[in-house]
Amino acid sequence: MTKKKMFDKPGKTTEKAQENIANKDASIQAMVWYKEEHWDTLMSLFNDAELLPQSYQAWLKRAEAKKQEVEAEGDQVIKVFIDPETFPAWCEENNLTMNSEARAQLAIEVAQAQSFSL
Repeated sequence: MTKKKMFDKPGKTTEKAQENIANKDASIQAMVWYKEEHWDTLMSLFNDAELLPQSYQAWLKRAEAKKQEVEAEGDQVIKVFIDPETFPAWCEENNLTMNSEARAQLAIEVAQAQSFSL
């Protein structure tokens, strides 16, 4: 099974994509997000920092593209900012290593908590 192309040109959804969006219940997706002023500190904390782009600007470009892709499919994005002061303690409390799995878990928890108040 192959995926249908959602976009003919950047910013232009195909009729099929628009139909899929119209028929789909929108969901909320949590995305891990970083502040530029925290980037270097967080990269020194994460034990998998080598998996992330080397610069904040490169990461931001990739993250914004993914956010636009998710929103184009009709979903809402919640940005979950990772705080270098609270994330290590949260990981310790939850017995998690400071890696992508922990960041994703935090994003899910925050999104679930926020979805009840939306």
